[in-house]
Amino acid sequence: MDHHNNIILIGMPGAGKSTVGVILAKTLGMQFIDTDILIQERAGRILQEILDGEGPDAFKRIEEETILSLNPRNAVIATGGSVVCSEAAMAHLKAVGVVVYLEISYAEMEERLKNITTRGILLLPGQSLREMYDERLPLYEKYADLTVACSGEDLESVVGNVIESL
Repeated sequence: MDHHNNIILIGMPGAGKSTVGVILAKTLGMQFIDTDILIQERAGRILQEILDGEGPDAFKRIEEETILSLNPRNAVIATGGSVVCSEAAMAHLKAVGVVVYLEISYAEMEERLKNITTRGILLLPGQSLREMYDERLPLYEKYADLTVACSGEDLESVVGNVIESL
């Protein structure tokens, strides 16, 4: 299988991975997979309930298991923002497709995440949004095959830019 049959979207919470992913899949005639939804189906709970009830480590374990179980074909895959914290998950994703990093600035992320408490965002105890951003930024850059700047861009432009960069 040509590994470029799959497009994997990574990026900060609020970068637009799920929204861009759906439009991209429609535009390219591919299937769409949202790993956050798969995690919820697998756990039988929404992300925030997993985080609140079992904590970040359990969430990371379920996320990693969910991603390692994927065997996608001709799919656009939107991942959760924390996926880059798992080397095993990222190695698997890089093996099955091209990894596209949807890049947004800290200010843009903060603006988009108005309702942070219910978004199922993996913040470690006591960790600020800024610390999470700074910690993950080098990981997104490390795993990305392609980077598409999304700050201040509308959805159609982002989708067009992703297609162009592929």
